[in-house]
Amino acid sequence: MSEHRGLHHISVIASDPQDNYDFYVKKLGMRMVKKTVNQDDPTKYHLFYANSEGSPGSSLTFFPWPRAHQGTSGTGEATAISLAVPENSLEYWENRLAKQNIRYTGPKERFEKQYLSFKDPDGLQLHLVFDNRKDDLKEWTKSPVPMEHQIQGFWSTKLRLHEVDHTEKILTSILGFTKVDSEGNQTLYQTDSELGHSLIIEEAPFEQGQNGAGIVHHVAFQTKDDDDLKELRHEVLRLGLKPTEIIDRHFFKSVYYRTPGGVLFEMATHGPGYFVNSDPSEDQAEKLELTPWHESKREQIEAALPTINI
Repeated sequence: MSEHRGLHHISVIASDPQDNYDFYVKKLGMRMVKKTVNQDDPTKYHLFYANSEGSPGSSLTFFPWPRAHQGTSGTGEATAISLAVPENSLEYWENRLAKQNIRYTGPKERFEKQYLSFKDPDGLQLHLVFDNRKDDLKEWTKSPVPMEHQIQGFWSTKLRLHEVDHTEKILTSILGFTKVDSEGNQTLYQTDSELGHSLIIEEAPFEQGQNGAGIVHHVAFQTKDDDDLKELRHEVLRLGLKPTEIIDRHFFKSVYYRTPGGVLFEMATHGPGYFVNSDPSEDQAEKLELTPWHESKREQIEAALPTINI
């Protein structure tokens, strides 16, 4: 297992950008580490939430489409996202979710960890897993959640698959995961990464989903640097898959490919990171950050975007 492997970020389709911001920042206390636009459709936002440092393995990102209908999940998708919070936070989070009028169930136990379950405004299935992953996080003082209870990053995501073998091979032979445990129809894979170290595959009969708000668009995995990304892209090609060329996403470089199980995977470099053009101590939510190749169109882009009240 490798400390440079694991989940990097997960990107999800949303509907209303204000509801999305209010839920993740004001209710769950995550940090907006980047407010930018969808590079493939700059008339729409791309919103990034993470821990205080914007660490690889902590960023949950959203493409808000204001008129999007709620989707339904099927097989061939990531259907749940688990976020790690400190082990002593159960009582705090039960109280906070109740006060924020977020309906939850639990605590339950899975793979020897306690968790609470709830959904975001678009129906995305979320879990809080009580497992301290990162003791040295810097405090984000603007969070409404005290430092000792803040979301630290990903614990896992769950892929619901009809066909498991090909995806398992990608995880174990390319992406650095090791199969470690099973419970019923769910299998746990892990790396040595501090954050984003786990992935669960749930084997299920084929079921057709419907794309829309609340549906995961893609799951991104950590790669160390440009050379590592090139090497992993070559390994994907050797498996007979069709990865994209390396794409410069400004905050990292990426390669995308569709797995035989149906899930869109991305491999992303650790750097340069979300603060490549900004001071990490400043509130990133206050300014729309654009890539250098979109900056010349700032006026038109800003005019097309709805206001998000911070």
